[in-house]
Amino acid sequence: MKRSQYTKEFSYNLKLAYPVILGMLGHTLIGIVDNFMVGSLGSTELAAVSLGNSFIFIGLSLGIGFSTAITPLTAEADAEKNDKKIRSTFHHGLLLCTILGVTLFILTVLSKPIMYLMHQPTAVADMAAPYIDWVAFSLIPVIMYQGYKQFADGLSQTKYSMYAIFMANVVHIFFNYVLIYGIWIFPKLGILGAALGTVISRIMMVVFMHFLLRKNAVFKRYFKNFSFKEIRKSMLKKIINLGFPSAMQMLFEVALFTMAIWLSGSLGKNSQAANQIALILSSTTFMIAMGLNVTAMIRVSYAKGLNDYKNLITIARSIFLLTIILETFFAITFVALHNYLPHLFLNMDDVTQSLDNTEILLIASKLLLVAAVFQISDGMQVVVLGALRGLQDVKIPMYITFVAYWLIGFPISFYLGKYTDFKATGIWIGLLAGLTAAALFLYIRFARLTKKLVLENQKDLS
Repeated sequence: MKRSQYTKEFSYNLKLAYPVILGMLGHTLIGIVDNFMVGSLGSTELAAVSLGNSFIFIGLSLGIGFSTAITPLTAEADAEKNDKKIRSTFHHGLLLCTILGVTLFILTVLSKPIMYLMHQPTAVADMAAPYIDWVAFSLIPVIMYQGYKQFADGLSQTKYSMYAIFMANVVHIFFNYVLIYGIWIFPKLGILGAALGTVISRIMMVVFMHFLLRKNAVFKRYFKNFSFKEIRKSMLKKIINLGFPSAMQMLFEVALFTMAIWLSGSLGKNSQAANQIALILSSTTFMIAMGLNVTAMIRVSYAKGLNDYKNLITIARSIFLLTIILETFFAITFVALHNYLPHLFLNMDDVTQSLDNTEILLIASKLLLVAAVFQISDGMQVVVLGALRGLQDVKIPMYITFVAYWLIGFPISFYLGKYTDFKATGIWIGLLAGLTAAALFLYIRFARLTKKLVLENQKDLS
């Protein structure tokens, strides 16, 4: 197939993806703002936020992964022009996201003792504990927001979540600033101020999203007739059957990165702080791939609803090619700026932190070189996963991601990090191995599955 057949899809893919990308970057910006403002307080505070967020990331990954089930079901119903099915998917999905948010909040708070079992620095763990209490509560509104977002994405209306999260970021920056540093009438709360800023902004995020959709002509009709009497066990089961494996897929990856935070913490607070800097930077570029992941879900689901499998393959491959091009650019950027980017997260004027800062900069610059290499693998695995979710193929990919991250990636991270001189860099080499294995195995799964679907469709038509 000619390359032009793929590249002609780029403009529409980017049109769908850019609001999702900006929205995802808005999510990441909340973490960046926390780290930027807390980083000026000291390396212990930065490490505490890193450790605390590692627990939140696990809950968030489960919530986001589960909510992705709403998008393919909505997009498929949209292709079928079935308004009743669209409304049912939205109502059942939002209910399940709310229940999941409350459950994850409780489980996250109860999991705090794990910090002390993982041999984290005591000062860091003590500071992280109250931070976790507050930020864990924000899982309730943020997972509810995901229910709204995935529904809107399924109807190819990707810009509304971007608007909601941008407004939430304005709220977040204001409350972070006044509560961390004690500006005007507000108390000086340090990292607890960062936690409260996150909670307030995430509550406002779901409020903004609700009103943006409810007042819009496209969505208004889907908000009507919400009643618990209309809740059906069959629809709940359908969303759970798609959502649970999707949640596990995301959990396996995020848990691997969380383990990297914990392993880095066992090497010392400076390794943990350096890990956090590299993680924030690589997470920022990963949001581009996450935007294309949603685009793949939407477009593949829609083509599936039309039974147009040949065009489905062309669309998916165009998204894969676009991802490779963009992630290669980011890889080159990381290599070129690996000695400069870590400076953005540290207070270089604080003489008392100079020794710590020097070590953090040295470690972080090496981690960014490894992060540069895995840009392409990380981008590819997530967009192929999006295409597979669009096909509602989630169980086999769940097993693939477990093998790639926990039977390949983690043992390499653990061995190189704990038992060799690579230390923090070795941990990230393990991440690279896991992501590369996932990208390869998932693509093989997609190629085989779509070939089978095309053949079956041809038989049905003949």
